[in-house]
Amino acid sequence: MSKFSDLRLAFAGVCIAAGMTMGSGHASAEAITYLLPAPISLPAFGPFVLAQQRGYFKAEGLEVTFQVARGGVDVAKQVGAGNAVIGGGIGDTSIIVRPNGVPVKSVAVLGGGALMQLVLDKDKGLNTVKDLKGKTVTVLAYQDTTYFALLGMLASQGMTKDDVNAQAAGPVNVWKLFLAGQADAFASTPDWTAQIMMAKKNIEVIPSDKLFKSMAQAIIASDETIQKNPQLIQKVVSATLKGMKDIMADPAGAAVDFVKATPELAGKEDFVALSFKLYNQYVYGGQKVLGEMDEARLSSLQDFYAKEGLIKTPTPVKDLYTNQFIK
Repeated sequence: MSKFSDLRLAFAGVCIAAGMTMGSGHASAEAITYLLPAPISLPAFGPFVLAQQRGYFKAEGLEVTFQVARGGVDVAKQVGAGNAVIGGGIGDTSIIVRPNGVPVKSVAVLGGGALMQLVLDKDKGLNTVKDLKGKTVTVLAYQDTTYFALLGMLASQGMTKDDVNAQAAGPVNVWKLFLAGQADAFASTPDWTAQIMMAKKNIEVIPSDKLFKSMAQAIIASDETIQKNPQLIQKVVSATLKGMKDIMADPAGAAVDFVKATPELAGKEDFVALSFKLYNQYVYGGQKVLGEMDEARLSSLQDFYAKEGLIKTPTPVKDLYTNQFIK
């Protein structure tokens, strides 16, 4: 975790410098905090970083400072409590938190695919989910949506968590243990999949939504902000989706600007570009309207969460999201 602390400190300096630059020429810019579930240096946050680096937030009259929370559920709690005006999570985060009284909705979904892929070690003869019976599978955490996606993939094959040895390993060991051969498979994201591919390991990649319709990242806002300041959310959504479009159109060029904004990744443009290509392949595509929530998919996800006891009380689906800011 000390590494993540270093990343937070490094990016804090970037945020301060960016804020000073913006403030000097745009005194009327509205200052907001954008809360992210993990360090900004992860390529997962490319749309947000590109929107900042290429001036899309600035063009909307916003001065954005990024801060890091302890995962998507914590983001939702902080946004719901008014400690940040907007945040990043997963499309189904609101399913998990609203039954606990956290009043947030997804206001844009960053792709029609799923964030999670299941990565298997082909050198161990593993090619399908059923091959994992009795095997060790690392996950970020037991309360993370990538773990829930793993449960959904197992259920699609008539299996449960008891059929595998699932180990919560944290955001670094989740893929490093797999790379070292100490895990047979892991619940991955394109960032981590890229790490494994860069190491030339022989793998099988199964996108979770081939078997279970989990979701991509999402922008999360509180009910209060949606009601009282919809113009602000519209600006944030518009700028972030522009950043996402840039990655879809030119992942290599986007990687260069991403690294400029995250100097701790200097020299790792190839890794970032590969990560962006994987986001394009597995996550960002498949939406008729960029950013739009698929209500039927969200509803079926909530049904699964309720069946598995991951939530006690289902929420009316239309209380979980809004597409009013998607244009």
